[in-house]
Amino acid sequence: MKFFVDTAEIAAIAELNDLGMVDGVTTNPSLILKSGRNILEVTKEIAELVDGPVSAEVVALEADAMIAEGRKLAAIAPNIAVKLPLTWDGLKACKVLSGEGFMVNVTLCFSANQALLAAKAGATFISPFIGRLDDINLDGMDLIEDIRTIYDNYGFETEILAASIRTVNHVLDCARIGADVMTAPPEVIKKLASHPLTDKGLETFMADWKKTGQKIL
Repeated sequence: MKFFVDTAEIAAIAELNDLGMVDGVTTNPSLILKSGRNILEVTKEIAELVDGPVSAEVVALEADAMIAEGRKLAAIAPNIAVKLPLTWDGLKACKVLSGEGFMVNVTLCFSANQALLAAKAGATFISPFIGRLDDINLDGMDLIEDIRTIYDNYGFETEILAASIRTVNHVLDCARIGADVMTAPPEVIKKLASHPLTDKGLETFMADWKKTGQKIL
């Protein structure tokens, strides 16, 4: 499973990228606001930092304007994936932009039927939102599983990019189901390394090592 980091913070991306933990980056208008940066400038900087796809989201609501914005964003760097909302106009824009050879990430997906439409429109990635479904007492993992089944049934090449990931259990469940990609905030990715038994074992080792009176360096 590929790891995308869901942020527009350069320092956080660079730290994970140096460890080989970044296969791509996803951004959205909320993350751009949080960064305090100009969308074109920060997107260019991220695209130069990482080798994988960098999702940059349009803000227009009508297809023609989405297409125009998508072309401008895609011109920033060859690894830009134009992010479009899963609306009828978004699907129209997806068909055009994917037909022009651009990577397209169709976002805000909350049903398997929506994911089916995105695949038929030529989406490179479909972004189902797990956490937001959990918020309304629906199981976001059921959606990932349904999309996986449908895409496998018909050989769609659209990659499932599990989004709105908030916990390490979300990551584990996505990996079990077979999501192609997961995107998560840096702090969630870092938490994957944590386990209380690891901490306890290390504490014991360090205490015993101190008793030996030895040094390695």
